[in-house]
Amino acid sequence: MTAAARAAGVRTRALRLDPRAKLAMLAVANVLMFLHAGPAAQSLAVVLFSLPLLFGGKAAAGVRILAVYGALCAVEWASALGVDRLPWLHIAGATAAGVCMMMPCLTAGMAMFATTRPGDMVCAMRRMRAPDALVIPVVVMMRFFPTIRHDYRLIRQNLRLRGFAGGGMALARHPLRSLEYILVPLLMNAANVARDLTVAGLARGLGAPGEPTSMVELRMHAVDWLAVALSLAPLAVAAVTG
Repeated sequence: MTAAARAAGVRTRALRLDPRAKLAMLAVANVLMFLHAGPAAQSLAVVLFSLPLLFGGKAAAGVRILAVYGALCAVEWASALGVDRLPWLHIAGATAAGVCMMMPCLTAGMAMFATTRPGDMVCAMRRMRAPDALVIPVVVMMRFFPTIRHDYRLIRQNLRLRGFAGGGMALARHPLRSLEYILVPLLMNAANVARDLTVAGLARGLGAPGEPTSMVELRMHAVDWLAVALSLAPLAVAAVTG
């Protein structure tokens, strides 16, 4: 079996949730952040919102999200135990607590953007009667980050060809040089990418008047309604423990 055939088999077996179910998860995640939900609701939300990644063909990203959240919780727990003996841990613990509060939103956002095709998102948002002023920025954002990540990899490869280190350690050791060699061209290119993606979306009729048609037909299935119901569980936990 060829690599293309194996990849096609993985995509076929991957769980494809309706984008509206993922938008419901993102809405719940934002409500949890504004309510300053406790650790129990946060942990449940991160686990539930990572399921689309784990079963949607992005298992590595889901595992990374859970590993990062576990590490942040460990730092927060260690700071609570050793704040009297090691005062500097209080700063690390406070930072970890702040990031943990945002983790449900980050997880839900990554699950939505990493496992949803732009065409599906356009169809879902138009089914929800969302205005073009909201649809166009969301589609541009979905195309923007993968393009910027690809450009960042190309910049790092060019730096290696010229004998410069372009990794994370180089950014820590030589921040000014990294700012000049990596961040400046990346930010300059980001403006051009955003403009080009916006023009491409408008050229494909995103802002055209009239009733648009779509080649994608979306329907909420039982698994989508189950995902919506499960996404409400952290709110229930936050109400009980809050």
